[in-house]
Amino acid sequence: MIRRTVRDIRRRNRSDVLQCTYAAGHPVNRQQIAAATGLSTATVATLTGELLAAGVLHEVGQEDSRGGRPRARLSVNGARGLLIGTDVSEDFVHIALFDLAMRVRGTFERPLDPGGSSPLDVVELVALGVDEVLRDSGADRERVLGIGVSVPGLVEKEHGVSLLSVYGHWENVPLKALLAERLGFPLYLDNPLKASTVAELWFGAGRGVDNLVVVTLRTGVGVGMALDGALYRGVTNCAGEWGHTGLVRKGRGCRCGRLGCVEAYVSAPGILQTLREADPHSPLPALEDQRAAIAGLAEAVRRGEPAAVQALEDTGDHLGAAVSTLINTLNPRVLVLGDWTAQRLGEPLLDATRAAAARYALAQPFNAVSMQLCRLPHNPVSMGAAAFALEGFLADLASGAGRAGRGGARPVRG
Repeated sequence: MIRRTVRDIRRRNRSDVLQCTYAAGHPVNRQQIAAATGLSTATVATLTGELLAAGVLHEVGQEDSRGGRPRARLSVNGARGLLIGTDVSEDFVHIALFDLAMRVRGTFERPLDPGGSSPLDVVELVALGVDEVLRDSGADRERVLGIGVSVPGLVEKEHGVSLLSVYGHWENVPLKALLAERLGFPLYLDNPLKASTVAELWFGAGRGVDNLVVVTLRTGVGVGMALDGALYRGVTNCAGEWGHTGLVRKGRGCRCGRLGCVEAYVSAPGILQTLREADPHSPLPALEDQRAAIAGLAEAVRRGEPAAVQALEDTGDHLGAAVSTLINTLNPRVLVLGDWTAQRLGEPLLDATRAAAARYALAQPFNAVSMQLCRLPHNPVSMGAAAFALEGFLADLASGAGRAGRGGARPVRG
């Protein structure tokens, strides 16, 4: 049984209030927040008062209340501080600097060799990127509230240890400690499955949704889940390694060493292998840049090239069969196909996947789910990693921890 303390409930309510303010996209009053969150007006008044005192929210005018007292209009105070989201992927490092209103203030991206990148190589590249994005944006380091870092594979969240990564020689790497030595900011470490899901919960299709599944499609494949409105991590933070479940009996070899995994068919390399099987002469699978290869496939599909269309339909059939198990097992309200592979293949992949899922899933849970592409305006993993830092900052506000005072406002005890 999950036991939630008063502090847990208060923290969740505080997050709900702030998420509602982000979701509106325009200033809102307390009554609108109460209606959207289901919280009492008294609770909303208390929580918004704390967020105002901490500088997280600010008043941006008033509006007429039809004869009563004017109602203050509230918005997220972007000037309160800065958040950094870092996506250490299988083949690149992407860093984004956000203000507290989640406006992008700068980005950094460099390629990464998954076969030859040591932990120290990655740490140095992240440190370089953080320095560069702060310098180029003219941002004051003292205004950084925290840095979220996503690294692929299994992550022990509490101590920030990369337990097992796609970089074959990474195992039990104390990545958070190594980064802390170079960066000097509050750090929050997890993997892209959790990051993408948190991004959707805060800023995307998961706002106001209790049961959400986010399928991450890139060089690796996995799934993030929010159940009853909360991110599901599992007992050891290993939930979501769906890419390494069996899809095809005695099928393709997967990089995990097993046969027939979901990832072997619907990851970027898997999709390019399907294209190679459909057209052995296609130049796309031989490209070193997987993102360029997938973009080339998407363009070939738009031109109606038979082999490309066949490869996409086969991929949609594999993906539809795989997600049907998620639909049947979890019965989600929303299922998002996200990350750069899904973004590049777009609506044709979504349509093929939805059609296949309709064949494989049970009718009742399939009819209840909204399947959609990620619509976030920026790299979803970097946004989610920044949201890790935002959640850590809010937790510090609740506990009155000293570092919550970074950026100039006094910490508020919750």
